[in-house]
Amino acid sequence: MKPMEEFYEKQAAELIKNLHRRNMDAFYCPDCASAVDKAMSLIEKGSTVSFGGSMTLSECGMMDALRNADLQLIDRSCAKSPEETAGIYHKALDADYYLMSSNAITLDGQLVNVDGNGNRVAALIYGPSHVIVMAGMNKVVKDVESAFKRIHTLTAPTNAMRLSLKTPCQASGVCLDCTSPDCICAQSVITRYSRTKGRITVILIGETLGY
Repeated sequence: MKPMEEFYEKQAAELIKNLHRRNMDAFYCPDCASAVDKAMSLIEKGSTVSFGGSMTLSECGMMDALRNADLQLIDRSCAKSPEETAGIYHKALDADYYLMSSNAITLDGQLVNVDGNGNRVAALIYGPSHVIVMAGMNKVVKDVESAFKRIHTLTAPTNAMRLSLKTPCQASGVCLDCTSPDCICAQSVITRYSRTKGRITVILIGETLGY
């Protein structure tokens, strides 16, 4: 086993204990293929499934698996207008399963997410019966302060560039705590505990994924 692989495995073992303490299920998968297999094993056939915007889901192959599975996919990419997109966002809140990544996960087991529209964090907080969070081990940080530092210095500017948003961080790569109409940091959510046991499952992946 390579040093980084060993590091991820040992770090994940401790993190999983802390996620369990916060009433969230958690698993560690060494690679994308095993992570997709694990996620698919948790989803009942014929279920309604939706997802939040995530490079991780695309990069690990989860989106391809969902689109080829025996389930009812609530897919916002099929929307032909902003109104249809908004309708899909609302419909997703009633899904059996919702898949997403997390902008950061603290070593003590807290999920830290920052959103623009808020549909992704809304689904994490309330609505779907099950939420599956898939995250590369590169998202693991020391604490909440480190999580927000990571989000504002890396995640938000990179996503703003990916989405061609008109924000200061898209232009400069530096967060200026903006109130731009395209602000991607409108909603900040810390999930420190899940009151519904088994609702949130975190799948940690021993690869670098997403931003």
